[in-house]
Formats: sequence, C-alpha cells, structure tokens
Amino acid sequence: MSDKVSRRQFAKIAGLSAAGMTAPLELADAMPAAVPHSAGGFPQNFLWGTATSSYQVEGAVEEDGRGASIWDKFVRIPGKIEDGTNGDRANEHYHRYKEDIALIKELGCKAYRFSVAWPRVFPDGDGKPNPKGLDFYNRLVDELLKNGIEPWLTLYHWDLPQSLQDRLGGWRSSETCKIFGDYAAYVAEHMTDRVRNVFTLNESGRFVYFGYGIGIDAPGLTLPQVELNQIRHNSALAHGLAVQAVRAHARRGTRVGPAENIDACIPAIDTPENVRAAEIALRELNAGYLNVIMTGRYTDAFLKYAGAAAPKYTEAELKIISSPVDFLGLNIYAPQHYIVASDQGAGFMPLPIPKAFPHMNSDWLRVGPETIYWVPKLAANIWKTDAIYISENGTSGDDQVMQDGKIYDTDRIMYLRNYLAQLQRATTEGVPVRGYFLWSLMDNFEWVFGLNKRFGLYHVNFDTQVRTPKLSASFYRNVIANNAAGA
Repeated sequence: MSDKVSRRQFAKIAGLSAAGMTAPLELADAMPAAVPHSAGGFPQNFLWGTATSSYQVEGAVEEDGRGASIWDKFVRIPGKIEDGTNGDRANEHYHRYKEDIALIKELGCKAYRFSVAWPRVFPDGDGKPNPKGLDFYNRLVDELLKNGIEPWLTLYHWDLPQSLQDRLGGWRSSETCKIFGDYAAYVAEHMTDRVRNVFTLNESGRFVYFGYGIGIDAPGLTLPQVELNQIRHNSALAHGLAVQAVRAHARRGTRVGPAENIDACIPAIDTPENVRAAEIALRELNAGYLNVIMTGRYTDAFLKYAGAAAPKYTEAELKIISSPVDFLGLNIYAPQHYIVASDQGAGFMPLPIPKAFPHMNSDWLRVGPETIYWVPKLAANIWKTDAIYISENGTSGDDQVMQDGKIYDTDRIMYLRNYLAQLQRATTEGVPVRGYFLWSLMDNFEWVFGLNKRFGLYHVNFDTQVRTPKLSASFYRNVIANNAAGA
C-alpha cells in the first residue's frame, strides 16, 4: 500500500464514502461453539503458514516462455517505483525455490501460500498454454509435499498478462473475466491432484482502486467512479467464474475461496452499540466485493451511494458471483475505528486518525492488534462462514544487519506477539479462524516501494541473494511449535 493514500481513498476501495452512513442496526448472533484447543493456545490442527506472490519473488521474467505482465511494463515508467527497481530478478525464487522451501520447513510451517503467474502459464492470457511455465509450479508443489508442506495456490496476485490489457483493457472488460475462468480451469485440471486449496483473486479492492482509480499500481490508470465500480464488479464476476471452473475441473475435495484485504472496521470502544455499528460498517464498506460474493446481492446502501455510477449487472451474473465458497481468506493489517453516528440516528461513523497514532515502518500500517480479533469475529457473523483463514498479516520493519551479521527485528516481534495474542483470543471464543499465513516468508519486491520495504521473516541481500533469518523467524518458529501466541 502507499503512504500517499488517504483514509477516504481507502474507503473508496469498497465504493463507499468514508463519512457515516445510515443503516439499520442488527443484533449479532451467537458465535459457533469453540473447537478443541491445545491448553492455553490455538485450536488443535490450527494451520500455520507463510506466503509470497509470483511477481514479488520469482524473477526470471523472460525465461521459459513467460509472457509480459502489466507489472513488467509499469515498473519501467519513470517515477512509479520508489527506488527505481523492478521484479526482473527479485528473489530468484524461480531458480532457488528448493532453498526457500527449506526455509519454510525450518520455521515449522505446514502450509505455503504462493501464486501462479498467469502470463507464465498463458503468455498471452489465453490461447496456447506454456508447458514450461506450468512445469515450474509442478516442481514447486512436488518439493513442498516432499517436505511435508501443504501448497495453497492463489490464481491471481496482480500480474495480469499485458496482452489482455492491450487487447481488452484488462479488467475493464468482462471478456477478461471469462478468460480468467478458462485459465482457472486449466490450472485446476492440471494441479489439483496435489493442490487441495485454491484462492481465486488476491485483494480485488487494492488492484482495482490502486491500479485503475488512482494509478499508483499497474496498469496506472485514473478512471472515474462509474468505471471503477464496473471493474470491481468484473473482478467479482471473475472470482465467481473461477470458483465454478474449480468445481468443474478440480479433483473432488478441492476447496476454493477469495483472499481479500478487507476494510477492517472495528469498534473504538467495546460496547454493544459500537460493536453493532462496526459490524454494519464492515458489511457496507466491503459491499462492492466481499458482500456480493458472500450474499449474491449488492446492499441497498451501496447502490444508493453509487447512484448513477452503480455497476451494470444481471441476475445471472450475481448467481455466478455468489457461487458457494469453502472458506473466506482475509488479509488483515491496519484498523479503522468506528462508533455509532450520534448525529445520524442508527448508523456508523469512522473516527479520524490522530497524527500521533502509532504505526509501524510503513505509515499506513497503524498498530491495532485487536483488528485481528474483531474483523474475523464480525465477518463470521455477517457472512455465516465456518472457515476463515488469515491469508495475510505481517509488517514491514526497520531491519538493520548488525555487525554480527544478525537482524534483531524486535519491532516485528512486538507486532506479531500482540496480533497473534488477539487472534488466539478470537479462536478461544469460537471464531472459526482455521489458519494463519504470515506475510511474508522473506523480503521481496514490495510493489511501488520496490525493495525498500522489508516484510520478511528472512532478510534478503538482493545483490548476493543470501537469505538470513531475522530474530522474528525464531519467534514465529516458537509460536508454531507451541501452537500458542505467548511464545
């Protein structure tokens, strides 16, 4: 995310205003019964993992028939990337994947979330597939399984084939959605003999608004709200078509769901009125994507606010969009606090963010450990899901290599200890969070920040490609070993 983006702009990711919105208060239902826990820890069989994405780590952008992605073009526009770097080389994961899998195993993780580069498998987005591209992911999956690590595959993490952007306008066209469904079918048919869990699109809100609205991500466009709402609808349609493709072409038992950087609306004060207000805010500020996926309808408040800029859609499309999913992936980082709107009757109001509000190395990453307690709890109640995975959570840090060659990232440890304690609180109360993927396994190409922002448990020297465990890697290893946040 960009430090240049305001709170109001974040709210627009959902297509709604950051101002208060009236909506009827609804009583929260009781949480489901808690699943068996380890004494003083997380549930038994809680899934611990870590994550990366294709463009951020793979490199090898011109090897073995890979086509160009929108990020390959975007990073070459002067001034778009903070440090002037790109993902051409990144972490060389394409050639060092065995070494990186050894790091995952060293942590004790039982799952690894990675993404398939669409243009590596279909260089032009559609047409003839590239066998060498798929071969890489087959080797990756086989090596993961060999090391006792479960592969969790993401179909799309922002590297849209440039050919589709040039020919169709990318996500502006519903034809891209259909092509994405075909791509999903191909991957499902060829990989779900070993891959049992599939995420569809990662962070639709981010790549739509940042890429097509304010132009700070690829493809760098600045379109009006009416087009953004249609693009967001198209991304939801692409998700639904991918779910249907997985159902039709994957091995029986394959699970599928979204991974979304949810607008993290939480109560400023833990009172029944403010909790209800935060729940309504969570539903409405995620109405343009998650809510329509989970319910098959746009809320009245969303359509009223959008007005003439509302997306055009059919009932048949809503049915596709709301194809049943097996789990809900939530990327959770910074909070936005809400209270009941005192001047608007039964509604909600976001509180302003004070300049002194604590944040991590990235200005946008405000510290709010309770976010990872409240958001899954409210989401489970709103959308009645019985399986939530934290598909991303983590922090950049002020990581310095000391004279002894080590990285003592106590800031990241502080962040993780507090967030995981709140997540443990949620699971103890019966919130159906089944697993956690820490972002990220290792430092990587962090989009508009280039190589300047380091989110990894392992430090990467991008000149030598040497991976060095940070102190937080030991912390996370202990958390996993004890299945408890108090490690």
